[in-house]
Parts: sequence; structure tokens; C-alpha cells
Amino acid sequence: MSLKKVTISALIASTLMAAPALAGHRGNTVVLEQFGWNNSTGGAQAGSSNRLRVYQDGWSNTSVSTQDGNSNRTAVGQSGYRNRSDTAQSGARNIAGVAQFGVRNTAETRQNGTGNAVGVIQIGNGNSSTTTQTGSGNVMVIIQD
Repeated sequence: MSLKKVTISALIASTLMAAPALAGHRGNTVVLEQFGWNNSTGGAQAGSSNRLRVYQDGWSNTSVSTQDGNSNRTAVGQSGYRNRSDTAQSGARNIAGVAQFGVRNTAETRQNGTGNAVGVIQIGNGNSSTTTQTGSGNVMVIIQD
């Protein structure tokens, strides 16, 4: 695993565990870092104490994230080109982490409930994953090469 992949994985892990002291509406936090060109990100937060962190390196990567509820966490790291991530959280204390490396990977995650966790790591080209969690205490991990 390259240093860049380890760094992105560490970024996601630290985001999900750390409590950054950044000012946001009703305690919501958004941190965006993009390198390369033609990368895009968008999203929305409603509720309180939600955290969103997006890191993209490469070109034409897209990330869309929405959070509606309280104390939800999302971290997305994408390196390569034409990767797409779409995450949506509704409820409380849900955690989503997406790491994609390569070309044309797609990850879609949906969480509705309380205390759900999903982790997606896709390495290579053309991987696709779709996850949906409803209820409480669900855990899902996807790793593809």
C-alpha cells in the first residue's frame, strides 16, 4: 500500500474518532481539501454536531454528502480520477467512511437510524458499491481490489 493510500486511510480514521474544534452552524463542521483539477464536492447539513470531511486528489472526482440529524460523521478520501462518492445520513450517531483509489470507482451509502457504521475501501478501477442501513447498530464493511 502506498504512502498516499495509508495517509488517506489515516485521515478517515482520525476524522471518525477525533472531535475537531471548528466553528459551524449549531456545532456542524465541514472540512474540504481538494488537489488536482476539476474535482467537485457538495452537500448539506441539518441538525447539530455533524461532521463532514472530504479529501480529493486527482481529477474529475465527485463527492456529495448530506447529513440530517445529530452527531453523524462522514469522511471521504478519493485519489485518482473520475471516482464518485454519494453519502446520505439521517438520524443520530451514524458513521460513514469511504476511501477510493484508482479510476471510475463509485460508492453510494445510505444510513437511516441510530448508531450505524459503514466503511468502504475500493482499490483499483471500476469498483462499485451500494449500501443501505436502516435501524440501529448496523455495521457494514466493504473492501474491493
